[in-house]
Amino acid sequence: MSRLLTSAVLVLLAALPRPALAQTEPRVCTTVTKNLYVRDALFRYYLWYQFLPDVDPARYASPEAYLEAVRYRELDSRYSYVTDRAASEAFFSDSQFIGFGFSTQTIDLEMRVLQVFDDSPAAEAGLARGDRLLEVNGRSVAELIASGQIGGVFGPSEEGVRRSVVVETREGERRELEMVKRIVTIPTVSLTRVFEVDGRTVGYIFFRNFVRPSFDALDEAFAALREAGVTELVLDLRYNGGGLVDVAVHLGSLIGGSVNEGRVFAEYRHNDRNTHLDKALRFTRPEAALNLERLVVIASGASASASELVVNALRPYMPVTLIGDTTYGKPVGQYGLAFCDKVVAPVSFVLVNADGDADYFEGLRADCPAPDDLDHDLGDSREGSLAEALTFIRTGACTAPPASEPQRLRATERPRRETGWQSVVNAH
Repeated sequence: MSRLLTSAVLVLLAALPRPALAQTEPRVCTTVTKNLYVRDALFRYYLWYQFLPDVDPARYASPEAYLEAVRYRELDSRYSYVTDRAASEAFFSDSQFIGFGFSTQTIDLEMRVLQVFDDSPAAEAGLARGDRLLEVNGRSVAELIASGQIGGVFGPSEEGVRRSVVVETREGERRELEMVKRIVTIPTVSLTRVFEVDGRTVGYIFFRNFVRPSFDALDEAFAALREAGVTELVLDLRYNGGGLVDVAVHLGSLIGGSVNEGRVFAEYRHNDRNTHLDKALRFTRPEAALNLERLVVIASGASASASELVVNALRPYMPVTLIGDTTYGKPVGQYGLAFCDKVVAPVSFVLVNADGDADYFEGLRADCPAPDDLDHDLGDSREGSLAEALTFIRTGACTAPPASEPQRLRATERPRRETGWQSVVNAH
């Protein structure tokens, strides 16, 4: 595949890890055999395998180090990854991770809480959306940000890790909290609401990640909205880093309904060694489908991969309006290949929609710019992005026109993003 063709195709869409393909695991798990497995996986599945350098895997201290040395950085600076097998399986199978249970946003020298998961150490400690983090273990957050040390301040993903934090609440109260890491379950459908807007019954779903428990959670949420007579939907994906392709197809089918059954949702495109894996994904007909004629999506720079896939796949069939900010931009997908105690997920395919489009390495641009309003709770009709979405449904117009060039309203730089399942969690 030529460099020009690679750029054109790869500028396509992305999604997330799927079950491992057939590949022989090492019989003995040493560093060298692990590195060799990653090398073989890359030469077989990697979308840019022809650009891999010829280096000796035995020279590297870990499979992670080997991948970093050989990845095709011109297009793949963070997409491909090697991660812990048990942690990855726990997340994608059960929507669980080890942590405190909250997500944050950092702008300039300020860190604020975006979301707190129910029944987590953070929730039990009293942390809330909009809180400003002032100190962590006695160290100033502003100084940690300025020195570039903020990334590791909350410690490793291990049970028992303890942190004390000083926060300032939205009301201006200063509080000191203690948290200890343990297994946290992320509610995939974190919030569902129904609003009446000028005679329209509008559903709202805050959807957090595309993992196995999402199937039942989405079915339950859409069934409730259907029972309520919802005719419009606001799908909030602002913190959704993606997940499984199958869940994206299911969500798209719940939105698109019976009229789209059997139509092409997206098509896999692999490298020239794996064209036999190319296939079309098609809309199904879930019982709780809403049969919508249009969709309004709240997005941000943290909306990635499967979140972007849903938007891109639906656009050939209905108007999809993006509220908020330009999405992350992840136009490639991976297969998760399990070996020893690791999983390697090399970029292996692109997913194009029914029009053959998936050109958003720079993200999907917001149609109606709106803030992520941390002074209001998620699901509050006064919250900036949701208020803009409801205004668009009522009037058919944005409060403010989109910028002439894509902008990221919520941060001075592209959002910091981990690799692997951690990039989907987007939380501490």
